[in-house]
Amino acid sequence: MGIETRVAIYTRVSTEDQAKEGFSLEAQRERLEAYCKARGWSIARSYVEDGHSGRDVKRPAYHRMMEEREGWDTLLVIKMDRIHRNSRNFMEMMENLQEWNKNFVSATESFDTSTAMGRFVMDIIQRIAQLESEQIGERVYMGMSQKAKTGPGILGFNVPMGFEVRDGGLTVNPAEAELVREIFDRCLAGETTEQIATTLNARGVRSKRGGRWSHARILYILHNPLYAGFLRWDGFTRPAEHPAIVAPRVFNRAQEALKTRIKNPTQPRTPELLPPVKPAAVAAGG
Repeated sequence: MGIETRVAIYTRVSTEDQAKEGFSLEAQRERLEAYCKARGWSIARSYVEDGHSGRDVKRPAYHRMMEEREGWDTLLVIKMDRIHRNSRNFMEMMENLQEWNKNFVSATESFDTSTAMGRFVMDIIQRIAQLESEQIGERVYMGMSQKAKTGPGILGFNVPMGFEVRDGGLTVNPAEAELVREIFDRCLAGETTEQIATTLNARGVRSKRGGRWSHARILYILHNPLYAGFLRWDGFTRPAEHPAIVAPRVFNRAQEALKTRIKNPTQPRTPELLPPVKPAAVAAGG
């Protein structure tokens, strides 16, 4: 007798989906139950998202499903767009599922990461997402380079942890800023990026977009001069208009500490130290 496959069924409709034939929660549930029955899979959990967009990363049923992941082995949806409509969010989810040794199946799209073909398709999706990201970067390169040289403005598309956008500029989010300072403090105390990520995940702390912490996310914060009140793009560094969360000397000390911990010579080198120019201000606590 084979190992039982425990399935988490996830169904979702947004407000506009309600009027579309075949998109109702009941229709999704019936088709997924039949899919499981045909394969001898056991439905361990059922999660229903009513009235939430696939672009919304703060869906309650979705987050509950991820928190209860020990109770299931495979995540099953009727279509991939039921789980995420944004390719970046989808790839973050897939990275987490891979880390947790969970499978993902889309019933109507023959997508199953437990099979060799499914993993092959997953690799193609990852490469397409990377291509899209690089093409976007090429289209905005010139404009962003000019902005870095002359200012003012915010570089990038996503507001980083520790900040909020207000009146077209960055302001400090006090609660998130405390977490950023903790990350820098832990780095200066000798912890590795992996150790910092493990500590935050164990406490249930989530990233700005609601995901788990990883080496890459911690490193992004520690390398980002925004936190010291500077903008950097394509080699240009200048003081920014927003307040700093950590002092430039703290940022520079973190860069020096990270340089001593690089074991793989093929990894990108750490950023150069910030110039001896004061930022606009340092927020309280920095």
